[in-house]
Amino acid sequence: MFKEGSRVFGYTILGIVALAACSLVAVFAFGGVSQLTAPFRGETDKKNRTVGSGAFRLSAYEEFFDLCSATQTAEQQLKALNEELDGKPSEDRAERIRTSITAVKASRAESINTYNSKAGQEHREAFLDADLPYRLDMTAQETKCAA
Repeated sequence: MFKEGSRVFGYTILGIVALAACSLVAVFAFGGVSQLTAPFRGETDKKNRTVGSGAFRLSAYEEFFDLCSATQTAEQQLKALNEELDGKPSEDRAERIRTSITAVKASRAESINTYNSKAGQEHREAFLDADLPYRLDMTAQETKCAA
């Protein structure tokens, strides 16, 4: 009786081991492990492509200067266009100047909105130079990009 009980116990253990082995094979065969580790791998990959990438860090750092500079350029264009408009040009030229002013104002607003949006992104805000403002003010007449 003892032998028969141990034989049944042995077959039970063997069955459990076989079931575990089949389950493990199925998990690997159907991508179960990759499904379980996907969030971790995705976060790591995202971090490597952004914060961990030297090229990303450099481009993010330079991008803030480029956007701030684009804002300043638009402000200088507005000043030049307004000075020309004050010089009493012909009506046809005045109309073209007013159209240009509208376009430059829109370009300036786009640069400011892009700058502010990127400055608020968690993975980019670390690369905002200390001399640059955290946010650009849409209502300011003149933008200061560096101290």
